[in-house]
Amino acid sequence: MQISSRFTVALHIFSCVDTFGDEHKVTSDFLASSINTNPVIIRRILGQLKKAGLIEIARGTGGITPTRPLSEITFYDVYKAVDSIEDEKLFHFHENPNPECPVGRNIHNLLNDKLDAIQKAMEDEMRGYTIEDLHKGMESLLAKET
Repeated sequence: MQISSRFTVALHIFSCVDTFGDEHKVTSDFLASSINTNPVIIRRILGQLKKAGLIEIARGTGGITPTRPLSEITFYDVYKAVDSIEDEKLFHFHENPNPECPVGRNIHNLLNDKLDAIQKAMEDEMRGYTIEDLHKGMESLLAKET
């Protein structure tokens, strides 16, 4: 199991917009150079963030702005915007365990609640972090560099 890199790329985008937005034209090309990926990937993720109502994009000018204060955008919001998981389930269960086997017959019942609890714990933890936390952390790191 692995959450796709779209999540961390989206967080990187928010950090770039926050850090450089007042000084530079933050375009998909600009973001792609910071993230070191293809601008098409950036545009796709920007589209997902916009569709989720987390950012606004000014066409042509490259202006990307969050739609609400950074303290009100959680990691969970970003995760839900860019990482579509099948049937809202983080863990994908193998479809057809052998019903003739005592383990195969019971494995879903054994694990379903546990896996749901693990996913809930992760999502609850994500709700505790905001883009504002990234802002504060980046300020601290940049201050150490100077």
